[in-house]
Amino acid sequence: MQVTQAYRFALDLTPTQQRAVLCHAGAARVAYNWALARVKAVMDQRAAERTYGIADADVTPAFGWSLPALRKAWNTAKHEVAPWWAQCSKEAYNTGLDALARGLKNWTDSRSGRRAGRPVGFPRFKSRRRSTPSVRFTTGTLRVEPDRKHVVLPRLGRLKLHESARKLARRLEAGTARILSATVRRDGGRWHVAFCVEVERAVRTPARPNSTVGVDVGIRHLAVLSTGALVPNPRHLDGAARRMRRLARRLSRRAGPDRRADRRASNRWGRAQAALGRAHSRVANLRRDGLHKLTTRLTREYATVVTEDLNVAGMLRNRRLARHIADAGFAQLRRQLQYKSEWTGGRLVVADRWYPSSKTCSGCGAVKAKLPLSERTYTCTTCGLVLDRDLNAARNLAALAHEATDARSGRESQNGRGADRKTCLGGLVAVKRQPGTASAGQTGTVPPQGGTSTRMLTKAS
Repeated sequence: MQVTQAYRFALDLTPTQQRAVLCHAGAARVAYNWALARVKAVMDQRAAERTYGIADADVTPAFGWSLPALRKAWNTAKHEVAPWWAQCSKEAYNTGLDALARGLKNWTDSRSGRRAGRPVGFPRFKSRRRSTPSVRFTTGTLRVEPDRKHVVLPRLGRLKLHESARKLARRLEAGTARILSATVRRDGGRWHVAFCVEVERAVRTPARPNSTVGVDVGIRHLAVLSTGALVPNPRHLDGAARRMRRLARRLSRRAGPDRRADRRASNRWGRAQAALGRAHSRVANLRRDGLHKLTTRLTREYATVVTEDLNVAGMLRNRRLARHIADAGFAQLRRQLQYKSEWTGGRLVVADRWYPSSKTCSGCGAVKAKLPLSERTYTCTTCGLVLDRDLNAARNLAALAHEATDARSGRESQNGRGADRKTCLGGLVAVKRQPGTASAGQTGTVPPQGGTSTRMLTKAS
């Protein structure tokens, strides 16, 4: 099985090497800002000419937004814009132009409706102080040295690693991996190199091929498994909050940059900002490490993992829980489960967003109309089951993995307990179906607006 994955290593750069990497990152920023200025100037000129009544055939020609067009324009003007262009690798300028091409494409796709998610704004200029230094190499010498403690990159030469690159080196020596690109980036005060690698992975099977586990994520516990196991929430951000508040107060007492007064930041402000950035980076690294260990353990042990399709963006609007939800990393948990399930030969089943996993009784299947968030114990009024709320939800999620025949439509479904139905009051059911289809035993039709449309249908007696 061929997959594309990244190997990320910390670097130990000398002062001379740091200046060289910063020079390449600055060259990428210069190319990005120059191309963006050209694009904006041409757009404004064309808009102004149209207001004067000039025909479309006579307006200023459009400036190409694709990467080849931007690269061609840069090569024509680089002798005047950046006379020092020969000091840096061509990949540095290609990094900035590629970032702008991607940003413009995302903006146009978002405006035309071809891109899902939140609207994407027009690209903005990059600041030398606020932007993250980064440069990407796609051609030239990209290799790991035989000692596995050094890497070689174009124009930057031989760079020392803070840790051994033996995992990547073994695959390269065995011929099961091929380096596609290398990105050098400063994150949390440290420089890292990330290799994008095409890897030939062996076909694997989970340790328990016929097992299924439901995973209910939350704040009190990071994950509750249908087996009854509880994964504690480490709350890394809460643990570092006291130190981060102290560092933030120290930063506020320093003389920071002020554009209105034309004042540059003091050296003490820069050191305080770097210390605060390292504290945030440490929290992010701890969170990433914990999520990787959890998802790796689940996908290697269980053949089928069932989780929920949570509206994380909507949950973050709750000002009381937003910080705790963001610290847990729900979206990262599902993303890692998705690709690691493919690597280990398992599968990931995602329950519908409207499936009432917490309101449904895992014993008899009865659904409660309401279940407040403060009620942590589920008590079924039909069969008398008393169970922890999260464990009950995890068991319901595990039940979805078993294929069952939908009695309403007669089709095979993985939603054995009706995961495509939304709990409603007054005997009403909202059914999520493909447009133009109707279910047996129900009255009403679904308008063909799209596969995610729902409509209240009345049950037939």
